[in-house]
Amino acid sequence: MTETVRDERDSQVGRAIVEDDAELESYYDDLAGLETGALWTVANDIEPWEPTPSSAPTIWRNKELRPQVMRSLDLVSPEKAGRRVVYLRNPKRKDVSACCGWLFSGIQVMRPGEKTSAHKHAASALRFIMEGAGGYTVVDGHKITFGARDFVITPNGTWHDHGVLENGEVSMWQDGLDIPLTNALEANFYEVHPDLYQKPNYAENDSPGTYGAPGLLPAKETWDKPYSPLMKYTWEETYEGLQAYGKVSDGSPYDGLIMRYSNPHTGGHVMQTMGAHMQMLRGGEATKAHRHTGNVIYHVAKGSGHSVIGGVRFDWTEKDIFCVPAWMWHEHANASDSEDACLFSFNDFPVMEKLGYYREEAFEENGGHQEVTGAG
Repeated sequence: MTETVRDERDSQVGRAIVEDDAELESYYDDLAGLETGALWTVANDIEPWEPTPSSAPTIWRNKELRPQVMRSLDLVSPEKAGRRVVYLRNPKRKDVSACCGWLFSGIQVMRPGEKTSAHKHAASALRFIMEGAGGYTVVDGHKITFGARDFVITPNGTWHDHGVLENGEVSMWQDGLDIPLTNALEANFYEVHPDLYQKPNYAENDSPGTYGAPGLLPAKETWDKPYSPLMKYTWEETYEGLQAYGKVSDGSPYDGLIMRYSNPHTGGHVMQTMGAHMQMLRGGEATKAHRHTGNVIYHVAKGSGHSVIGGVRFDWTEKDIFCVPAWMWHEHANASDSEDACLFSFNDFPVMEKLGYYREEAFEENGGHQEVTGAG
């Protein structure tokens, strides 16, 4: 059994410093019989001095994971599985099937000619495409095709299904959802489409065709949903944007060149509960360490390098996935002196910001770099 280490700050007036005796212990028993308790017995635990992350920094390497994901093609069908997904389980969040904090993630794979039935749920979802060709999704009647490194959203409450064209290729993508958060709030709902599959009601790729031009919106704007009307953000345009930004900016000392995927209608996050970024580390770039509230799940879109998270070094290469739990020091470095590296990430920042909980802090010691104490 692990012994709890006492924080010396808890000995001061202003914290619960009651010393229990036999009379108090008897009192606690009487309270328990009424399904009550004395706040001072738990106050220091439930009101920590700073956030205490419940997840462990973890990496899922593509070279190890991909063969297991591909095995599922021969073991289960989309019809029986609902979604053929191998989910990423944080060793400290097994009880809620979370990848990091209150965020879920997994790898979905589909063969040419396969399609999933349509469903909807209260949880929001997103996809980062890893490989393949001919893949598509239908979101509330909007059919959207996608390719490698594209970013696609499936907002909460929308009917959605996925598939791969007959002449396509085996396709794989990373799913991200806020299922654990939605369940923690006891707010999740789930429905199967009455016809099992949707019929597209709009021109193919009408969403990016209508809202994908930078700085432009339809003159007769009628979008009134709380999420982005742009449901696909292509890799080519994203990478071009990062390169253009790099010509006029040094970027962030903590994240390099980082850009947020945004709702073109509001300029805010793409969905109410999850946000997403793409960042570029230029050749030879190593960022300084910082930490923030909110959990982040990273996907290596391009290149190779390493991140130091809570003092532990994690080496990564393309298509690897790793997570940074809330309030944990982290920094990133590009392994190449000449080629850039790009990291896609999604997070729960919209929730932190709406609730007034977002906070960020720079690591001031050792020139802004952590001491490496281990490897992951």
